[in-house]
Amino acid sequence: MKKRLPPLNWLRAFEASARHLNFTQAAAELSLTQAAISQQVKGLESQLGTNLFKRLPRGLELTEAGQAYMPVIHDSIERLAAATDELFGQGRKRPITVRVNLVFFTTWLAPRLGRFRAAHPEVGLHFTSNIWLDERGKEANMEIRYGKGNWAGLRSVQLTYDELFPVCSPRLLCGQLPPASPAELCADSMLHVIGYEEGWGYWLNKTGFPLVDASQGMQFDTLITALEMAVRGHGMALGRSSLVAEMVADGRLIAPFTQRIPASEAFHLSCPSNMQLSPHGETFWAWLVEESTHSSCSVLPPSEPTRLV
Repeated sequence: MKKRLPPLNWLRAFEASARHLNFTQAAAELSLTQAAISQQVKGLESQLGTNLFKRLPRGLELTEAGQAYMPVIHDSIERLAAATDELFGQGRKRPITVRVNLVFFTTWLAPRLGRFRAAHPEVGLHFTSNIWLDERGKEANMEIRYGKGNWAGLRSVQLTYDELFPVCSPRLLCGQLPPASPAELCADSMLHVIGYEEGWGYWLNKTGFPLVDASQGMQFDTLITALEMAVRGHGMALGRSSLVAEMVADGRLIAPFTQRIPASEAFHLSCPSNMQLSPHGETFWAWLVEESTHSSCSVLPPSEPTRLV
């Protein structure tokens, strides 16, 4: 059975009257008449089945029930007012909602966001993951997605220009060293990501190792989980230069082979073709494009195979 809550205006009338212990002052605060406040309090008392005030010749006094009820109602109204002001306060601009690929946010965008927030503290940002494709995407102002950039109904700009190459921990589990050549790859050691066209089979064919079995190994639905497993020594993931640069630079991952191929898929910033971005949306869009230009000029350089002894 649903619990019947009193009307909000009755509760506001009670809370203001309880603070002032005076119907007239409560009426002035709420821009109502004293009679209206008195009537609303009586309605609340009638619904609750108990008196909340003692009506005295020179004012009001809370009954025991009123004293118990007042802190709960006061706190609830304060929290409701604070939340309303935070989300919809006068002069407050709605945040930009950006739907973003999780691995791109974690490895590329998050390390750079401090610069944007320092330069544009007035711009509110709301990020949501696009791991699953569903109707929530319609609520986003823009999206960062992976693919070839030819999506119907969207305008997009390419943010990354990647090379594909295997990465792994300096030492695999049980102290094993990474293989010296792609020809020595074990199928069980390959960490696969579902949904990427340019996976292990693609990379092996393009680099001249089509006979290496790529049919086995663990599978993941996000690249970030595959990279985390690679960092922990569980196998070898197929890295994209824009995403693994920091992990290679700080030694969490190594690139044991020299073979690299350019990726035809990339991360793109997109929004509906018919959408007019807000000024803050345009600011964030321009910043992302500028950051991508800088990052593409500093692609992870080729390295010699790393062998540990």
